[in-house]
Parts: sequence; structure tokens; C-alpha cells
Amino acid sequence: MASSAFTPGRWRHLGQSSTPEGHFVVLALDHRGNLRGSLDNAAGRALTDAEFAAFKSEVIAALLPEASAVLTDPEYGLPGFLAAPRSARAGLLMPLEVTDYSLHPSRRTTTLIEGWGVERIKRAGGSGVKLLLYYHPGAGNAANQRLFAAQVLEQCHISDIPFFLEPIAYSLDPDKPLPADELRQVVIDSARTFSEMGVDVLKLEFPCDATQDQAVWHDALHEMSAVCTVPWTLLSAGVSFDIFVKQVQAACEAGASGVIAGRAVWSEAVALQGDARSHFLATTARERMRTLAKICANSAARWQDHAGPSPALVPGWFHAY
Repeated sequence: MASSAFTPGRWRHLGQSSTPEGHFVVLALDHRGNLRGSLDNAAGRALTDAEFAAFKSEVIAALLPEASAVLTDPEYGLPGFLAAPRSARAGLLMPLEVTDYSLHPSRRTTTLIEGWGVERIKRAGGSGVKLLLYYHPGAGNAANQRLFAAQVLEQCHISDIPFFLEPIAYSLDPDKPLPADELRQVVIDSARTFSEMGVDVLKLEFPCDATQDQAVWHDALHEMSAVCTVPWTLLSAGVSFDIFVKQVQAACEAGASGVIAGRAVWSEAVALQGDARSHFLATTARERMRTLAKICANSAARWQDHAGPSPALVPGWFHAY
């Protein structure tokens, strides 16, 4: 496996994707099949490819001014990102995987976007590679999932681009939800396992049920942060913004370096049309991004504090690069 020591390229890309203070305030809009289905239902018809791309473009244009980076897909999201006025100065994270929510996570396989990969993300101007990986340490495929993540990490190091890994916990029993205590165990185990592997940034779930006492939140987040030796961010997982903002505050106080936030910020826009959608994005959704950015600025850890010092370059370093 490649060394996890930071190279100039990976270090610079992380700087592109974060605020000047070293916090990730990332807008997530890499949703595909499930988002398109929701938009179709709201419109009462199937949207065209151009209309789906236009939705993403509108969300990105409205919210990118408040974000340090955007996580979006190459087919429908990238065109809107490139057209946004601030895109030349913002980070760009892109996914490797196809999303398919039709099966229970225990029955899903990781499928990559056809004709896409780490090298192409770098060539397209990407600042980071994101992989969603369904993972449970007790699953029969756990070793294979770890191996797959390690292979992607190796490819990212070869292309000198940061690897953002999103391990998602799930119940081993398709007929039962994951209990709160097991969720905590799996999320913390994932943080330990993949940070020891040397991924650049972890995109982690909140390790507690939202209904649990905040003292439980505090203990679980600090336990997770203690075993996570790389920068980590919190994902929104579709919870309401009111809940997410409390989770973000707690996570940042425990050591998170920011957020990668999606539906908690912009989900209501799906059911709106025309001026109503534009108004929501320009007001409520934008203010939500500002709120998250403020929490990160006041409470989050700098990613550099986890990553260590910038690369030490001596004269002639590039001969072996």
C-alpha cells in the first residue's frame, strides 16, 4: 500500500476543498436514482436528463457561495458546477460508485460508474475522490470491502488526489433495523479501521440514534474521535436540518473537521417549482449553509491538526515524485 504521508498534490487538494481556516463545508449533491425519482414524483412526470441536470445546476449556483467544495456526480452535476461563477476557486469532490437503494445494504454490492475512475476524476479537475462503502465488521464480505477500499486508496495515491471514504453501517439482518448500540459500535469500528488504513478524510455517520440523550452523543462522538487518526467530517444522512445542526455542533466540539451536507440543507427544494424553488434556495437553504459554516468556524478542528504538517520538500524533491 502507498504511504499515507501527504504529498504536495493531496495536501493542496485538501486545501482547495476546505475554508481558509481548514474546515470542510461541503455541499453534497451526488444523489442520482433516488433524487431523480423524488423529482419525478413531485413533477408528476419523468424529468428529462436536461431537467435533472438543471435542478442540480440551480442548487449548486445558489449554495456554492457558502460552501468550500461541492460533492457531485460527473454526468448530471459536474456541468452545473463548472458553470457556477465560483467553481474555479472551490473544491470538487466526485463519487466512484453507482447508488442503488432498491436492495437492503446487506445484499448490495459496490458497483462503480462505468467508464469512470480515480484517474478520470483527477483529469476532470477533481479535488477529491469519494467512495460510499457499505460496511459491517461482522459481515461475510468485510475483508473484501476493506481490500476494495485499500485498492482505491492506492489508486488515489498514484494519481495524487485525496480519498474521502464514506463507510455506511447496516444491520446484518435485512428484516431488522440496526440497534443503537450496534450502530455506535460499527461506526466507531469503521473510523478506527479506515483511519488506520490511511484514507485521507472520513465521511462519517452520526454514531447515535437522534433520539438518544445528548450525554450519549457526547460520549460516542469523543470515543469515535479518539480512534480516528485522520480528518473526519459528518454526513447529514437525510435527517432534518434542526436535528443535523445539533449533531454538527456536537461533532465539531468532539473533533470533526466539518461537514458534507446534502438533503438536510436542500431537500425541500425537490417538491418546489419555479420561483418558489429559487426563493427557498436563495434564502432558507443558503442560510442553512451559512449556519453550518459558522459552527465549523467556531468549533471544528482544522483538518491539518489531524493530517500533520505540510509536506517537507527539500531541493530536488521532485526527482523522485
